[in-house]
Amino acid sequence: MKLIIAIVQDDDAVDLIELLTESGFRVTKLATTGGFLKAGNTTLMIGVEEEKVDKVLSEIEQICKTREQVVTTPTPIAGSTGVYVPYPVEVEVGGATVFVVDVDKFIKI
Repeated sequence: MKLIIAIVQDDDAVDLIELLTESGFRVTKLATTGGFLKAGNTTLMIGVEEEKVDKVLSEIEQICKTREQVVTTPTPIAGSTGVYVPYPVEVEVGGATVFVVDVDKFIKI
């Protein structure tokens, strides 16, 4: 048994959960926040048999595409004066960060 932990952007989560559920996988959704952009994301936990891992990874890759997004980040304009001006920066968002973990013991209560 494997536990797949997938961290995806909120924009992709609904479509991914729908696809995984239609394919017969059970998904647990956790609302989380990313550290870099301080934006909401979703962490999904999916327990699957080892032979189905590639199918889940394929579905994650199908839905979670990377894209460019412009965000404004405050940057100091005058040393330690505490004056900040928003500065637009283009960053790559989306995709998924995925961990596949071996589960030694699985108990359903």
